[in-house]
Amino acid sequence: MTIKDITDYIEELAPLNYAEDFDNVGLLIGDSNSKVTGVLVTLDSLEETIDEAIAKNCNLIVSFHPIIFSGLKKLNGNTYVERVVLKAIKNDIAIYATHTALDNVETGVSGRICDVLGLTNTEILLPKSSIKTQEVIGMGMIGELPIAMDENVFLKFVKTRMKTACVRHSETLGKPIKKVAVLGGSGSFAIPNAIASNADAYISADFKYHDFFKAEKQLILVDIGHYESEQFTKNLLVEYLSKKFTNFAIILSEKSTNPIYYI
Repeated sequence: MTIKDITDYIEELAPLNYAEDFDNVGLLIGDSNSKVTGVLVTLDSLEETIDEAIAKNCNLIVSFHPIIFSGLKKLNGNTYVERVVLKAIKNDIAIYATHTALDNVETGVSGRICDVLGLTNTEILLPKSSIKTQEVIGMGMIGELPIAMDENVFLKFVKTRMKTACVRHSETLGKPIKKVAVLGGSGSFAIPNAIASNADAYISADFKYHDFFKAEKQLILVDIGHYESEQFTKNLLVEYLSKKFTNFAIILSEKSTNPIYYI
């Protein structure tokens, strides 16, 4: 079995042309015709990820985030990106990234958040109208809780389900939470869409100070952290690949690549 066999199947779920124009997805390092010894699935590709792949005899890393994003002009090992690339090449480790190609799939990153929170009647928050495809694609999702929750109960529920040490939110409004919008990763750009969709709450990450003012008393903005909002993505990919490659090593990375710590 080759790397291409694996990546072709991933692209049935998340075609590369679904990715945003600014993104860098696909096979970033390695020869697509190389035989695969094992697949390690992770959120990020770091030096310790390469070490884990070597220890587990995996020569293909399927990562959500691309380690090479804005391009490399030098390979001297002076940055963490350069060190990862050099280490991967030296050890014949291929790296493949899905990123926004998977973000734009209904059953992708935000869809998995909906599953974790138990949302029903889901639909895409920002549907794509410019891409000609039979499948409805786009960023974020919106759905409904089975039963409306008190705001404070909801915030604690989100904290528990999303396994986060910290939830930042805008002011509570004294209204029950029923309709919830979600978007994995940095999602401040979709605050107007969440409001227009009549969401009671919008869960995402990387909200800046002034972003919280944009709630305009229309909904609660809930920032659960970037890593936390995408953490279940690697489970999604492992489950997907394991259904197809049943007699092959598809391994979920045991390493947390979250660079943020809480006290």
